[in-house]
Amino acid sequence: MSTEVRVPTLGESVTEATVATWFKKPGDTVAADEMLCELETDKVTVEVPSPAAGTLGEIVAAEGETVGVDALLATIEEAGASPAPKKEDKPAGKPAQQPQSNEGKMTDVMVPSLGESVTEATVSTWFKKVGDTVAADEMLCELETDKVSVEVPSPAAGVLKEIVAEEGTTVDASAKLAVIAEGESGGTAASAPAKEETKSEAPAAGGKGGKGGKDVEDAPSAKKLMAEKGIDPASVQGSGKDGRIMKEDVAKAESAPKQASVSVASTPSQAPRGPVNADDASREERVKMTRLRATIAKRLKDSQNTAAMLTTYNEVDMSGVMNLRNEYKDLFLKKHGVKLGFMSFFVKACCHALKEVPEVNAEIDGNEIVYKNYVHMGVAVGTPNGLVVPVVRDADQMGFASIEKTIAEMGTRARDGKLSMAEMQGGSFTISNGGVYGSLMSSPILNPPQSGILGMHKIQERPMVENGQIVIKPMMYLALSYDHRIVDGKGAVTFLVRVKEALEDPRRLLMDL
Repeated sequence: MSTEVRVPTLGESVTEATVATWFKKPGDTVAADEMLCELETDKVTVEVPSPAAGTLGEIVAAEGETVGVDALLATIEEAGASPAPKKEDKPAGKPAQQPQSNEGKMTDVMVPSLGESVTEATVSTWFKKVGDTVAADEMLCELETDKVSVEVPSPAAGVLKEIVAEEGTTVDASAKLAVIAEGESGGTAASAPAKEETKSEAPAAGGKGGKGGKDVEDAPSAKKLMAEKGIDPASVQGSGKDGRIMKEDVAKAESAPKQASVSVASTPSQAPRGPVNADDASREERVKMTRLRATIAKRLKDSQNTAAMLTTYNEVDMSGVMNLRNEYKDLFLKKHGVKLGFMSFFVKACCHALKEVPEVNAEIDGNEIVYKNYVHMGVAVGTPNGLVVPVVRDADQMGFASIEKTIAEMGTRARDGKLSMAEMQGGSFTISNGGVYGSLMSSPILNPPQSGILGMHKIQERPMVENGQIVIKPMMYLALSYDHRIVDGKGAVTFLVRVKEALEDPRRLLMDL
């Protein structure tokens, strides 16, 4: 008896998904509710469980295919029927593509899930070359998106037969990167067929850019850009496999003099650099901007150009927080296994203030204001590759220990480049701590589409007047940058005053005052 495996409900307004990964192959035994595959939509990643125990029969939708809701993905043989004949029939039907032995099965290496709203990546480094022997899950290459770097593991043990996307190539979210010949051993013989195949395919691509009888589908992003710009595909030289036109090829064709800066073409224009003394030029070094750095530059400048950004300032006496922290830090560490820092106090104080001034936690969407009845707190973290903002979700529902643990864990993974895309999306408010670098005062830039960001700074002892007496206090300047289109001056000042009050007397947080 066969049981069908179909695409589950994907959520409101989501009509299709891409098959990202199959965890099982035909013939494998599966248990009921065991994960069979992973689907990727433009919003979330969905795991598909087995509806019954048995043997995985036929995979109808292969990795990389786009499927609709309720589409057939595979079949499960509940009676124990073996799908082995089907597996043998496929190589027999396509002898030119499949080796005769079962161990010579060709497995495609596809672009892994890149995360919500990320549609393409650049192949930055190949750790292996054609002909190398690779183990299952061994790292083959590294992809660089505009937010994070993603390592691509080998889906099977064997030999790297072909590299489809060379270093520097921009690939879309469902592209093929390479081909693995399962069960083979490395050597010069392994790389020879791949080279011969590449040579034999070259004439078929036609002359310039693979035109002239090219039967290859161009990249979707490239087709969209050509349609928008009114560019004839025949005039574009394709750099992809078999002459496939990629997005950057269209940009080159549109503006040949600017082809060296395609990846940062969307950044704001700036005045050309003036002449440089020859002696100075010999002591300079030019380094191409990474996609992450280019995206940071673009987003921050877009934020300045789009939002009516304003910054208001205040100062806070940190004595109350410091005394409370010094009194309980040892007990806190012993019970919760994490140090009690300052960030948890600021997160709780901001959550408290956002309840009173909800527009600081809102965003503009077209002609509407979206008020959020939750607080997803972004915490800016500096890394060797640039600034990233992991998000502490539902921070308003968390205690001090949970906040400290989450921030510590995310900070470590951010610096190691291990954060997932989902962990950096969906923030409703951001805190940036320039004080760790010694900053005394600054004006933070909004993280769009958010409407507020709090800047923390260095704690510095300063003389203050208290009850007519001059006393030394540990003081910190606070800065709130906000979008004046949605937040009035009164609301911004009120928010910052509430944060100040909660920090100067942390008992207010317990009493919800």
